[in-house]
Amino acid sequence: MSETPLLFQPLQERGVTFRNRIGVAPMCQYSCAPDGRATDWHLQHLASRAIGGAGLVLTEAAAVVPEGRITPADLGIWEEAQLAGHARLAAAIAAVGSVPGIQLAHAGRKASRNPPWQHGPATEHGWEVVGPSAEPFKGFAVPHAMSEREVAGTVDAFVTAAKRAVEVGYRVIELHAAHGYLFHQFLSPLSNLRNDRWGGDFEGRTRLARETAEAVRAAIPAEVALWVRVSHTDWTPGGWTTEETVELARRLKAVGVDAMDVSSGGNVADAQIPVGPGYQVPGAEAVKRGTGIHTAAVGMITEAKQAEAILAEGRADIILLARSLLKDPYWPVRAAEALGATDALAIPPQYERGWGKYPMRDATAVPQPPLV
Repeated sequence: MSETPLLFQPLQERGVTFRNRIGVAPMCQYSCAPDGRATDWHLQHLASRAIGGAGLVLTEAAAVVPEGRITPADLGIWEEAQLAGHARLAAAIAAVGSVPGIQLAHAGRKASRNPPWQHGPATEHGWEVVGPSAEPFKGFAVPHAMSEREVAGTVDAFVTAAKRAVEVGYRVIELHAAHGYLFHQFLSPLSNLRNDRWGGDFEGRTRLARETAEAVRAAIPAEVALWVRVSHTDWTPGGWTTEETVELARRLKAVGVDAMDVSSGGNVADAQIPVGPGYQVPGAEAVKRGTGIHTAAVGMITEAKQAEAILAEGRADIILLARSLLKDPYWPVRAAEALGATDALAIPPQYERGWGKYPMRDATAVPQPPLV
């Protein structure tokens, strides 16, 4: 090819340079003890995707308070004792040239569950769940409607967590406002029945997301990128809409958010979702074209040419992968081969012989992990 495919061109955000436009989407591993500390599983899982060539590696949702976990086995960043594990993850990702990022989260009414392969409410170490209103997700526990003090405390918890994340080496901070978790619960009129300043109209329902993003932006260094993940639609009449997502993105851009990670659904158990290849890309495109903010597309993007077309058509700026990278940590290498762009992807020299087309190079030319 005469030019490097967009998928393998770098992308700059503030003081962060992604070596390519491929990112590892947050994927819960449910592999912590109840203390929320990262384990060797997390290190192997994330470092292998960084070695595989992704430009950005995001951790799974890290709870900003204990009651914000989905399950007792979730990752946390609510206390100092958890930071050593995070520092290890961020250093391992950065050592091979990927950008380390973290998703900060609060599950709200979808908390205190068993890992998905066990199903049901948490049978050990469970807790009372909270939400904007005493309105449960179908089949889940009825949440305690948060007081004004609790809502304000949630903003503070995200700010504290973001400061900790920067301290240990994360270069992208993503706030989770998708998939039916707490911020999404506030955004959607189907789950937010409040009539105070945190509910009601668009202004009220988006207040928590907007004020948290503004407070986090003010608390972290200017060179660190700030993202927000959203579900662009509830896929249900009367719910959160793509048009509202575009307006929210416009407001978030104005307070210093750098990118919107656009997913969908998760707040309504029986939503009719038209799942298929690239089914969420129109939401990312609507946000990008409506606001000009950097946009990440995710959801059933499986082929290199499909990913390249999304970027080339101006529908998104970066591609996040989840299941494809669970199946194959070296998806970026295979994508480079498929697009004729092998020179654009730096394979660690230790692995080059496994991809016969690559000549052995001076190891100093590629970022190397420290020897321990």
